[in-house]
Amino acid sequence: MVTRGFFSGRKPPTDADGRIPPGQYLEQGFPVLSAGPTPRVRTEDWSFTLKHGLRPVKKWTWAEFNALPLSRMTRDIHCVTAWTKFDTSWQGVLIDDILADAGIAPPTAFTLAHSFDGYATNVPAKDLVAGKAMVALLYEGKPITPDHGGPARLLVPHLYFWKSAKWLNGLQFTEHDEPGFWELRGYHIYGDPWREQRYTDDP
Repeated sequence: MVTRGFFSGRKPPTDADGRIPPGQYLEQGFPVLSAGPTPRVRTEDWSFTLKHGLRPVKKWTWAEFNALPLSRMTRDIHCVTAWTKFDTSWQGVLIDDILADAGIAPPTAFTLAHSFDGYATNVPAKDLVAGKAMVALLYEGKPITPDHGGPARLLVPHLYFWKSAKWLNGLQFTEHDEPGFWELRGYHIYGDPWREQRYTDDP
C-alpha cells in the first residue's frame, strides 16, 4: 500500500545556489508520504532498543530517552519523489549520544533502522555518527505529528528521506548491508540525492 502522492509527477526544478540535488524541485510544504497506514504510538508505550545482531545492547523508555542530551539540527531534506525542502529544524538525540549512553562504538559497519509498523531501512554506520544523524523528537519546536513519524523518527538528512525511518523503535547493527523495505522493492541500497541514487541500477 502506498499513500496518495507517493508517485507524483515532477515539477520543474528550481535553481537555488546549488542547494537542490539533480532532478529535485523546491517544496514549500511538507508532503506526507508513507508506505502504509499511520500507526498511533503513545509515548507511554514507546521504547527504543539498540541491538547488535539479535542481541539487545540497551533499551530506553520514552522518559529515559528524553533524559539523554538534546541536540538541534537544521538541514535541507530530499525526498526520492523529487521534492526538496530547505532549512527544516529538528531537535532530538544524536546517534553519537545514544551510543555513548550505551557505552559502545559501532560494532559493525552496517545498521537496520526498525519502526513500529514493521518498516525497516538500511544505513551504513558511518552515516549515522559524527553528528550526521539523530533520533528526532521535535520538528519546528513541536512534537513530531504521527503523519510525519512521531513520536520519534530517524533523521539522516544527507540521504534520500526514505532512509529517515518514521515511528522509529530501534537500531540494529548487522554484519552485512541488509536491504530494508524499499530497498527490497527496487530502491537504491544507499540513496545519495546528489548522485540521484533512486533505484537499484543507479550508479
